[in-house]
Amino acid sequence: MLKLVDISQQFGDKVLYENLNLQINDGEHVGLTGQNGAGKSTLIKIITGEVLPEKGSIELSKNQTIGYLDQYVRLDEELTIYEFLKQAFTEEFAMEEEIGKLYESYSEIFDDLLLEKAGKLQTQLDQSEFYQMDALIQETAVGLGLDVLGSDTFLKNLSGGQRSKVILAKLLLEKPAVLILDEPTNHLDDIHVQWLTSFLQNFSRTFFVVSHDQQFLDEITTHVADIEFGTLTKYAGNVTKALKQKEADQETYMKRYETQKKQIEKTENYIRKNKAGSRSKMAKSREKQLAKVERLTPPTNQIQPTFDFPYKGIVATFAVTTQDLVIGYEKPLLNPINLTIRYGEKVALKGFNGIGKSTLLKTLIGQIPALSGAYDYPANTKIGYFEQELIWEFPLQTPLQYLGNVFPETSSKELRRQLSRCGLSDQLVQKPLKLLSGGEQSKVRLAQLTLRPSNFLILDEPTNHMDQKTKERLQDTLGNYQGTVLVVSHEQEFYTPFADRTIDIEKQKKKE
Repeated sequence: MLKLVDISQQFGDKVLYENLNLQINDGEHVGLTGQNGAGKSTLIKIITGEVLPEKGSIELSKNQTIGYLDQYVRLDEELTIYEFLKQAFTEEFAMEEEIGKLYESYSEIFDDLLLEKAGKLQTQLDQSEFYQMDALIQETAVGLGLDVLGSDTFLKNLSGGQRSKVILAKLLLEKPAVLILDEPTNHLDDIHVQWLTSFLQNFSRTFFVVSHDQQFLDEITTHVADIEFGTLTKYAGNVTKALKQKEADQETYMKRYETQKKQIEKTENYIRKNKAGSRSKMAKSREKQLAKVERLTPPTNQIQPTFDFPYKGIVATFAVTTQDLVIGYEKPLLNPINLTIRYGEKVALKGFNGIGKSTLLKTLIGQIPALSGAYDYPANTKIGYFEQELIWEFPLQTPLQYLGNVFPETSSKELRRQLSRCGLSDQLVQKPLKLLSGGEQSKVRLAQLTLRPSNFLILDEPTNHMDQKTKERLQDTLGNYQGTVLVVSHEQEFYTPFADRTIDIEKQKKKE
């Protein structure tokens, strides 16, 4: 269905991959894995034609369509959700219109060939899902949690997360021959991730998906394509099976790399010592042989993040209390909220996407005014906030410049140190924010939290773009944090190890 041939790509001095090859066959469900910055999103952009590879080519089977989850695609904002989802059946609508025109022409010239053509098109339409369109739209809308928004809601009134779900819904309804999904679970809560999991498990066609949600990938994949050491390896089986095979392969690779490295060093020493002496002929011969050696890519020196959120202690019984707090924009999203979180408690906030979790957090930090009611913190509360959206006021700034503006009194050396501790190399801290991967941008946000003392961390979907190792480090750090933690996350396996309790915001849902 899809073939990548000798793809090479690099940005500056960083080689993402060299002569990368991959073949995806009909019906395969392939998960793309690799650490933050390995080049997963870039590879997706190469496949979809958004980025041209420096070398290599993409081959697609004839007459096959690629469907891509592009969360930033421009939409007609004046369409309703229903009108937008109906566009998934554009071909069928065109076919229905053509049938009408053929019958109209037949009524004028009575040519039986027109009837024959109309009959064939009608058979095609009958065999498609066109006449089940409304039921399928409703099923998909319920599955992804769009039904609560109302099918007559205009796209211009949707939040970024709601918009992403609508785009995903249309793509699933289109059922292209090759479905390409980049982080499809980012804006879904647990119940809708389960629905998407079931949909993809039963998807008869081919898909290629990038996700940092290992449990999700484990349940939907038949194959795994993993990027590491600048190369891509395809494994049969799900992520768990692939990781076991990968460990064994890495051990073998490291032995080969070390053996080759020693041999090259030994040959180079011989050439250096004998280039000008009596053995110069032999040295030149070995130099030519060495030039022909296909050198193994050195292991990537991936920085393992270490998070340390400085704690400023206070004496308090409660971290935050709310009194009939009403949140929303023009209209309330929920019933009045009466919430009490004890100091030092670690709380996870759950509920379907769009219900108001992010709005509640933004209200509690003062970014959005409450519609009514109140909330109260003890004196000397210091809040550290992680924002879900990776939107930067100046996207061409480097991480170093961004943090330098936020913390003008902190030395460049200290800023570099904290960025490095959070897993960003010296090369990345000097790269524009908009060119960093989602995971790398999240690490800049986390680095910001390590530079200011806090006693109350409020985190909105912190793991959306994170690789598994980074997630585990953050999980451990939050578990050991002395202050209070309030976290919104759709990944139950992330917050369960450290959360003292879970609050289901759905129970606060506004009664009609």
